[in-house]
Amino acid sequence: MTIVAFQGIRGANSEVAARKFFGPAVATKPRETFEEVFDAVEGGRTTFGIIPIENSLAGSIHQNYDLLLSHRLHIVGENLLRIEHALVALPGIPLSRIRFVRSHPQALAQCTDFFRTHRRLKPVSYFDTAGAAQSLRAESTSDTAAIANAYAARLYGLKILRRNVENRENNTTRFLVISRSPSRGRSNARMKTSIVFAPARNQVGILFRILGVFALRDIDLVKIESRPDPRSPFRYLFYVDLAGDPSRPNVARALEHLQEMTKRFRLLGVYPRSV
Repeated sequence: MTIVAFQGIRGANSEVAARKFFGPAVATKPRETFEEVFDAVEGGRTTFGIIPIENSLAGSIHQNYDLLLSHRLHIVGENLLRIEHALVALPGIPLSRIRFVRSHPQALAQCTDFFRTHRRLKPVSYFDTAGAAQSLRAESTSDTAAIANAYAARLYGLKILRRNVENRENNTTRFLVISRSPSRGRSNARMKTSIVFAPARNQVGILFRILGVFALRDIDLVKIESRPDPRSPFRYLFYVDLAGDPSRPNVARALEHLQEMTKRFRLLGVYPRSV
């Protein structure tokens, strides 16, 4: 049986992403922290883990970039999830009775237009969107609503008062699927390769030369992220997602050339691109 670890409680967006990627029948295991998700996969207690890596509005989740480096796991898939925020409350509670709305600070920040048009509603920070939904059922409060996804509303028996209360409809989070074993999927035109490296020396133009390795071979770099190198103060690691996979000669040659100019290199994963 496929078991997938995710950070949060039942109803979290990470669980929704897991069910979208693996199917609704997948067994999901909540974990309190991202570190515990990595540990569960690495220790063999779950088959896979699913982690958010970037949001189209809030940007990258830096902690998870660092965890990819510190754990010997492989990226085997990705999933793009449209984040849809709903205003939810206990059944029978109308919007006119609501005075407080609790949710994760990031979710509240993504719904400021809604609060601007409903000024009597006071946003209240909570540790998690799904946790905010769960708390309404646990406390049986009649003057408080939550901002969460529709799945959490169904899970905790809540009524949806308003759908899509987020400011922007293109709010999307990219999730990565991690495993102890690398992907063995068949290569296709929509594969993606993720790597991390540190330049071999700090000299003028070294990053330009490194990027030229890919440009000369017409390889599209989908994303570049820099993070501090924990082994070398004020030096940086570069995480790169590129289109294609090492079974293609141009990608294989580019990665070989790249390693000649780096002191640290690791292939994080090869997997199909999500659309």
